[in-house]
Amino acid sequence: MTVRVNDKRRYNPDGTTRPGVPEAEPESPSGTATGSEGGEASAGAVQDEAAQLRAELDAARRRVDELARGIQDVMRDRDEFKQRIQRERDRLIEVEKGQVALTIIEAIDELDHSLAADDGSPFAQGIRLIRDKLLQKLQASGIERVDLVNRPYDPNAAEAVDMELVTSPAKNDRVLSEQRAAYALRGRVIRPGRVKVGKYVEPAKA
Repeated sequence: MTVRVNDKRRYNPDGTTRPGVPEAEPESPSGTATGSEGGEASAGAVQDEAAQLRAELDAARRRVDELARGIQDVMRDRDEFKQRIQRERDRLIEVEKGQVALTIIEAIDELDHSLAADDGSPFAQGIRLIRDKLLQKLQASGIERVDLVNRPYDPNAAEAVDMELVTSPAKNDRVLSEQRAAYALRGRVIRPGRVKVGKYVEPAKA
């Protein structure tokens, strides 16, 4: 509602206008234009601030994702490094175990040579008992004696130091006898054997 106030200096007591007094300009309703412009400015400022906050939030999320990926990479590299160290440690332990075992294996070889002419005497029985106990100690360490006789010849497990002609095709390229036993650690040959291998020759026709 607009309130109009008349300036009494412009009028005579009888209501007529006094000459020489300028007319007052009509007043605009208070706060109409100013309030509209101020509201629009405030709304724009809020939108700008919201857009800036969204941009900062997106940047913060991208940074968090980058840091999370970096941490995952570091953790993965650390785990892989620990696994490599453990594998290398296990390999060195097995190498050292194999070197120690070779000394025992050589002693068993000497006992095997002594038992080649076993006459059943108490002395031979004592030697066999010692040999068997050494074999048990090797087996407790994961080292096993490889049985090669009557099996196909494997150059990775044994060295062919002798050959014998055979008339049976079933014995061709098979181990006929051992001159030295082979030993393996967890399936890996640490000391190849020495064997005699059969070679089939077709009998001559009459």
